[in-house]
Amino acid sequence: MEDAKSLKLKRFWFWLSVTVNLGFLGVFKYYNFFAESLISSFSHFGIKLHASTINVILPVGISFYTFHGLSYVIDIYKGRIKPERNFVDYSLFVSFFPLLVAGPIERATHLLPQIKQKRVFDYSKAIDGCRQILWGLFKKVIIADNCAEYANMVFNHSSNYTGSTLALGALMFTFQIYGDFSGYSDIAIGTAKLFGIDLLRNFAFPYFSRDMAEFWRRWHISLSSWFKDYLYIPLGGSKGNLWMRIRNTFIIFIVSGFWHGANWTFIIWGFLNALFIIPSIVMKTNRSNLEIVAQGRLLPSFKELMQMVATFSLTVIAWIFFRSASIGQAFQIIRDLFNRTLFTAPHNPPRPVMLLILVVFMAIEWIGREGRYAIENVGLRWPPILRWSFYSIIIVFIGMYMQTGGSDFIYFQF
Repeated sequence: MEDAKSLKLKRFWFWLSVTVNLGFLGVFKYYNFFAESLISSFSHFGIKLHASTINVILPVGISFYTFHGLSYVIDIYKGRIKPERNFVDYSLFVSFFPLLVAGPIERATHLLPQIKQKRVFDYSKAIDGCRQILWGLFKKVIIADNCAEYANMVFNHSSNYTGSTLALGALMFTFQIYGDFSGYSDIAIGTAKLFGIDLLRNFAFPYFSRDMAEFWRRWHISLSSWFKDYLYIPLGGSKGNLWMRIRNTFIIFIVSGFWHGANWTFIIWGFLNALFIIPSIVMKTNRSNLEIVAQGRLLPSFKELMQMVATFSLTVIAWIFFRSASIGQAFQIIRDLFNRTLFTAPHNPPRPVMLLILVVFMAIEWIGREGRYAIENVGLRWPPILRWSFYSIIIVFIGMYMQTGGSDFIYFQF
């Protein structure tokens, strides 16, 4: 593409590459969705279509490495980087195993220079990587897998439960998806550090956000920044009038929902997140709260606490659509959630020890919120015996509360 003799030819190779990348993604992930939606739409008018569907196994992580490759192509087209001539370095860039199946979504401008430079073993970086892997395992094995047990029970039989039980189920899924996805990111980033590679940060304590705009600066950062750089800014970003900014926000989040899966529930989830962000765009507060909450302080102010509670509540509501099998189920849960049974005793409440672990987990996250991950700086000034005792306790907890068989990472399906 760089060696094209004319701009027209350069554009041809660019769009061919983009079409091939998105074409594979479309066939594997979205063909059946569009075929079934078309059949359903025409059936409302009494027209029967017989569009065929395909039965294929979705390649693990296809959405991640498609965007991974697209960023490389777009950056070359825009002149931000030169094409990589070394086949081994390029192959390592597109298939670096820690991030291959569930991110972070890397950029060639960030990862390729690290691959090409000479690396020597860095003991402190390796120790930091092991520490981050340990915390990622704790989040996945202890938090995500144990919360999944209760969340699955509620969502798989949602019509059988009262509002209070549905609220607990939604809450458990909220912690499940955070522990699952950020846990994988910690494991991937920590593993890369063992090889002397620094991957992009993917999570920055999103559940301590004070508004939804801040939440999306802290949740799945590599995807949010990808959409900002390659879709939001080309659409005009924040330079246009208010209606253009609102339009661009809805486009970004609906596309983000569609990126997650071929189901209307994901699209509604994206729409809701855009809707929740609109007030901050209208009031021009979407660029506030750039620093972590209560920086340099042990406790937040009352205002900050109320902002975090409100933002977290909106996030929980949006996650209901993300987790539900259909739009009908999501609205059934919302309807049954907000009635008087919300204030009755829940059926089959979570184990008290699990609730206690969640409280301790969030306390550790709060204490370590100014680091790149929760236990990055915990105990660094402690005597070695205390520090290693703390790590040993985490390992013991992983062994004690590990679910038999475990479960796959949620984002492997994307």
